[in-house]
Amino acid sequence: QVQLVESGGGLVQPGGSLTLSCAASGNIFSMYVMAWYRQGPGKERELVARIDRGGYTNYADSVKGRFTISRDNAKNTVSLQMNSLKPEDTAAYYCNAVHYSTGMNYWGKGSLVTVSS
Repeated sequence: QVQLVESGGGLVQPGGSLTLSCAASGNIFSMYVMAWYRQGPGKERELVARIDRGGYTNYADSVKGRFTISRDNAKNTVSLQMNSLKPEDTAAYYCNAVHYSTGMNYWGKGSLVTVSS
């Protein structure tokens, strides 16, 4: 039904910036709540940011003021702009989609972000 493909990960120095993108298949992108999760070394998976079809957003306390999630329903994409990166932001970042009506959950395969000097 839905395929999610992340891109944009890589190595960045502390204080630097990076933008992740997620491309979704199909023409029903607006029917999904979109989110970014991450899982760092030795840590549990956690919600980073979420955005609904109306543009309302939620952020983890650890990234508020530094990260910005956005979506383009016409292009079936969701992005995560990451600024002032810290070593503790190092993680595999996963794009997530949840359907408004059915609750079906879809995941990308992940994109690795490493923040290190």
